[in-house]
Amino acid sequence: MTPAGALPTATVRTYDDLVADVRAGALGPDPRTLRVAVAFTTRQAVRHEGRGTGYRNEVLSLRLAEAVGSCAVEPGELPDGALDDCVGADVAALLGHPLPAVRVAALDAYLMHVAPHTPQHGARSVALPAGSSLAKSRARARAVVELLDLPDGGTVLVVGVVNSLLEALRSRGLGYVPCDLKGGVTEWGEPVVADALAAAGSCDALLVSGMTLGNGTFEPLRAHALRHGKQLVLFAQTGSAVLPRFLGHGVTAVCAEPYPFFWLDGGPGVVHRYRCPGGER
Repeated sequence: MTPAGALPTATVRTYDDLVADVRAGALGPDPRTLRVAVAFTTRQAVRHEGRGTGYRNEVLSLRLAEAVGSCAVEPGELPDGALDDCVGADVAALLGHPLPAVRVAALDAYLMHVAPHTPQHGARSVALPAGSSLAKSRARARAVVELLDLPDGGTVLVVGVVNSLLEALRSRGLGYVPCDLKGGVTEWGEPVVADALAAAGSCDALLVSGMTLGNGTFEPLRAHALRHGKQLVLFAQTGSAVLPRFLGHGVTAVCAEPYPFFWLDGGPGVVHRYRCPGGER
């Protein structure tokens, strides 16, 4: 069992190390003995009041006992047969599935099952008030941006453009470089770069979406932060139970948001924040 107050990091150094530990049963039950009972997708289209642009989300989620693990995908990219592959399958088999989203969601479900977001595992919960989708988005953004420890004028690489996060950074007097694989422009017409690693060198800190787990860009960004001693803060609906495992190994802090996500309900919600030892404020 994990001691009270302990952070769920163990000796994990890379994502592949973490998967290997899970496969070996080093972090909990043998994953061959645990089966996914329910697999589902959540699809969303949104355009907040007062905003000129909208976006879409699609998330694969797997239910393992009381836990739900999730991985966001690009809308329309998940094959119809993916859900059928998952239901009734054991976690070990799903960790070897050909689709990255299935592998990440299975890992997330397993780790949520063995180490849920509780104070005993290092989580500090932050309440999100009831309200409109925009109000809750802004509340979440504040909870995320508070994890950055930068002076005014610092520049943050934002990987996974969320307009409310950009607003919150501006309110802190921080500059930013928005980055997304799709490129484009922000709500305010700012160019969005597509190559996160190329842009990271000019930034003081990295604020990164958990979606990087599913598209394979997490490890290079983690390695950059570790090599250059930069803060790496993650906001995670994808892999919310996975990313706290990297605290102290290139990751400074995580704002974890397991299913159900803030955009699904107008009532009160919660996110769970993790910091490296000694980083609690």
